[in-house]
Amino acid sequence: MGFASRITASALPIAYAACVSAQDAPSRYNLQPPVTGIATEIYSMHTLMLIICLVIFVGVFGVMFWSVIHHRKSRGAVAANFHENTAVEIAWTVVPILILLGMAWPATKTVIAMKDTSSPDITIKATGYQWKWGYDYLQGEGEGIRFLSNASTPREQIEGKAEKGAHYLLEVDNPVVVPVGKKVRVLTTAADVIHSWWVPAFGVKQDAIPGFIRDTWFRAEQEGIYRGNCAELCGKDHGFMPIEVHVVSAERYSAWVQGRLALTAAAKVDDAREWGLGELVERGRVVFEANCAACHQADGKGLPPAFPALDGSPLVQGDKAAQIDLVLKGKQGTAMMAFGAQLSDADLAAVITYTRNAWSNVSGEAVQPVEVAAGRGN
Repeated sequence: MGFASRITASALPIAYAACVSAQDAPSRYNLQPPVTGIATEIYSMHTLMLIICLVIFVGVFGVMFWSVIHHRKSRGAVAANFHENTAVEIAWTVVPILILLGMAWPATKTVIAMKDTSSPDITIKATGYQWKWGYDYLQGEGEGIRFLSNASTPREQIEGKAEKGAHYLLEVDNPVVVPVGKKVRVLTTAADVIHSWWVPAFGVKQDAIPGFIRDTWFRAEQEGIYRGNCAELCGKDHGFMPIEVHVVSAERYSAWVQGRLALTAAAKVDDAREWGLGELVERGRVVFEANCAACHQADGKGLPPAFPALDGSPLVQGDKAAQIDLVLKGKQGTAMMAFGAQLSDADLAAVITYTRNAWSNVSGEAVQPVEVAAGRGN
């Protein structure tokens, strides 16, 4: 089955967003406040490394400046003439080795702990797309939940037509929701190019590579809303792939799961029923803005030659079966990805209907979910 219909968090049966506090503003001069054990270790190790570097810096430059001031030529200093000193040779070999070992020991312990993804309470697969994230809850409470997560910052803010919000380019329509205190394993992969799933407050950054499954984990110890980004340059809209994770109580998580499963059931009903043309166009507009406008533009003019125009396109104005096949399966060698695994039959039918009846395209045709389902079988 495709992803459940694109529904914002506020539309869910439980208003879980009201029960979490916003993430503390990150420090201007340090890492974000940690909320997991691993992130705390990273934060402490970062501080330790800075202190060691500062001590070395002060020591080296202190000796250097002292030597320059007290042994300058104007004071009659005469350079010593000697060659080799066994004690000095041993000292400047042994001391750096001890410093490196002192730094490597906690670093190695932390890296090993970061890779211990065994015995998770919940397993979530995060799939990177150009340019959004798809989430599948694979194991634990919430198993079977699937959704896409798109940036929800209004276009007016992005285009400079409105004042930027507090979470500009760090807000999504469908956030990941997890229970506090539970070990969450995250499997990362990608459908097109390399992405990277990064949430600083969790101490998590894992590349998502096409054709590979990588994994990481976190256990959030404090309820709240935590934000991150795709941290791998992945194309034109790389800066528009935020990550938003809501950490909630066990009770509210269970309620969220029930709400999401209800949406999945509703999506099946949507896939089975017949829709009116107006309904499909309105729903298709929302789906298009979330999934297609980044490439083909809101006005349908595209960005040729990489992203062709849909306004007046022979494909959009031609046989609808050909357009259904293209949207479902994509086109190799181009930026057109396959949406069959991302969107439900109803969403695909709606967005295809929208493109065939938007801008200067006025086909008057409605593509029904059953036609998309038939296209999946071809």
